[in-house]
Amino acid sequence: MEILLALLTAQGVLGALDNFWHHEITERLPSRVSARGELTLHAAREFIYAALFITLAWFTPGGLWAWLFLFLVSVEIVITLWDFIIEDQTRKLPKTERVLHTVLAINFGAIVAYLVPLALEWARQPSVLAAQDHGLYSWILTLYAVGVFAWSLRNTAAVIRLTALSVPEWKRRPIKAGKAERPETYLVTGGTGFIGGHLCRHLIEQGHRVVVLTRDPDKAANRFGPHVRSVAGLDEIGDEESIDVVVHLAGAPIAGWPWTKQRRRLLMQSRLRTIDGLVRLMARLERKPRALIAASAVGFYGVRGDEPLDETAGGQAVFMSRSCQAVERVAEAAETLGVRVVALRIGLVFGRDGGAFPQLALPIRLFAGAILGTGRQWMSWIHIEDLVRLIAFAARSDALRGAVNATAPAPARHAEVMRTIARAYRRPLWFAIPAWVLRTALGELSTLFVAGQRVQPDKALKAGFRFDHPELAAATADLVRPSLSTEAGLQVHYNDACPVCHAEIAHYRRKAQAGGGEIGFQDISAGPGTLARYGLSAEDAKARLWVLRDDGRLLGGVDAFIAIWSDLKGYRLLAKLVALPGIRSIADALYDGLTAPLLCAWNARRERHAAGDAAPPALHRSDLQG
Repeated sequence: MEILLALLTAQGVLGALDNFWHHEITERLPSRVSARGELTLHAAREFIYAALFITLAWFTPGGLWAWLFLFLVSVEIVITLWDFIIEDQTRKLPKTERVLHTVLAINFGAIVAYLVPLALEWARQPSVLAAQDHGLYSWILTLYAVGVFAWSLRNTAAVIRLTALSVPEWKRRPIKAGKAERPETYLVTGGTGFIGGHLCRHLIEQGHRVVVLTRDPDKAANRFGPHVRSVAGLDEIGDEESIDVVVHLAGAPIAGWPWTKQRRRLLMQSRLRTIDGLVRLMARLERKPRALIAASAVGFYGVRGDEPLDETAGGQAVFMSRSCQAVERVAEAAETLGVRVVALRIGLVFGRDGGAFPQLALPIRLFAGAILGTGRQWMSWIHIEDLVRLIAFAARSDALRGAVNATAPAPARHAEVMRTIARAYRRPLWFAIPAWVLRTALGELSTLFVAGQRVQPDKALKAGFRFDHPELAAATADLVRPSLSTEAGLQVHYNDACPVCHAEIAHYRRKAQAGGGEIGFQDISAGPGTLARYGLSAEDAKARLWVLRDDGRLLGGVDAFIAIWSDLKGYRLLAKLVALPGIRSIADALYDGLTAPLLCAWNARRERHAAGDAAPPALHRSDLQG
């Protein structure tokens, strides 16, 4: 038994290493839609491991309990083999992960070799769970059981979230391609990132053509569908092609890991290699772009205390400043080609779906918010909507060139930012982390958190740019509590040929008529109609419920239901409940992963039977397979 317990202890350590290093850090499986099947198997396997660990820690299973124990071991073996197949089909495993999986398999084989004879002997005993104490091993296995059970819940939550994401983003959040008087072609690097994603949507809605340079064309297709052209390398762009504006947003995030020599080299290379390639691309194009918009950062200014900083302020000999200086220096080479260059020195970007805001807000929402250092360091921030508009403004404003500060006109001290977010979420702000703790743990990286810059967007303001979110409190309120009410008329687009949809929409129509709500209803069973402007086919349109607002924004799925419910008396509380983050993820998964596919498959069968003059079949779960 001692050898078995030692092998189990080793298995727990190796499994934890595999989970943390490979699944979370290097592969980031919980954020990849393609990993949904693998994560489902992981969640099941971890639940089984939790049961096995806690059983062996404190009990000896006898009789039927032993047979149940052996059954769980058998299921775990099947899941592991199935997992190997899924992994080979969905991703390329790093060498270290393959080696670790081999070691885990060998160790588990040894565990099975020791365990099965013991379990068969236990099976001959009475059907009881006999208490057993293995000393330190019992507590180690208990710790493992708690850990893998928590990880099982974490992966289950990821599967629920990814199920909702199985519908491509451009269909979940449709983009209406606009019509510009003079449409231009934009080449965007980092287009699938946080800022780039918002920018590409904005450009498409303005009627421009967008080419996205990305290492992951599938991700670009998921985000933008038919609205953009994606290229994996600059060599895919021919010399004769016309690019009007180049926007460079790519680069590894500067926050995260400590700035070791290797990390610094990666950060530098990720920024310089791409922008150097862009300059070489512009040199070979027969028709040169008229502008290059390159992302720099307010870190250019280094550590400056309370000094107000406009674009004339210089840099410093610290890493974050030197990296920005290097980017701007390489970008300036495009000036020799006759290309106007704008280096946007971007501050902390606040958005609901990315940037600095969710990272600042999460600890506060969990009642663990803390002021870093003295709290007097400045934070120069900008709302994502203003940043996107500023990039577009810089692209079309010939008077803007050189460095341009991309920050709101009202920088704030760190403590004020944290208190403003806490008030918006109605949370206390109790804690403080001394600067020396951060410096000890993070080294020079800590300057991002305990030292800031008081930046003013002088050039943008003088050029005539106007911020929609100039003040911190109003910008925070917009991010924390966007209104559920549309403040505009709603047009519901639905498939009236679906009996379930017909009945539900009839109910909403009656409620709207009784309450005087501004809701119209449009049957799309014969074709997508207006929805075709958003790139949706007839099948895409019939696959979900849609709500088109008067402002042109198209909402689909759960968003559409929330919009309808928010406008109907008696449903507004339900709208607020479903909009809560945790409940919203489950609702998205149920709608996009189960309800909508089931209804689509059922309606398709009904249409086939109707075409053959057969009676419509009953709704059945097997319809999910079409």
